Amino acid sequence: MSVPLYFDVHVPSAIADGLRLRGVDVLRAQEDGTPELNDPLLLDRATQLGRVLFTQDKGFLAEANRRQREREHFAGIIFAHQLNVTIRDCVRDLEIVARVTEPDEWIGRVEYLPL
Repeated sequence: MSVPLYFDVHVPSAIADGLRLRGVDVLRAQEDGTPELNDPLLLDRATQLGRVLFTQDKGFLAEANRRQREREHFAGIIFAHQLNVTIRDCVRDLEIVARVTEPDEWIGRVEYLPL
């Protein structure tokens, strides 16, 4: 089973498009009808759907840190700073994550791109 991904509104659509061309399951907040949700609610939505959240918004890191401290369940976050990783590198690294890890490995976890 591959890891399904959930993208917040800050992620360029080119990353989702590149992953979909490679057969990776991606759902964007805009497609899910949740582009206006605040960070905690969007992370709840991704968790409810069993999807690891990919973001380029630092606000999610603070929310993940809070949840880790308080031992609150969330499906996992992958973060990439917009200036530190290219679209091509995001597509490559996220495809690797989706193909070689399992959803259960991501519970309560935060990882950073590039790998």
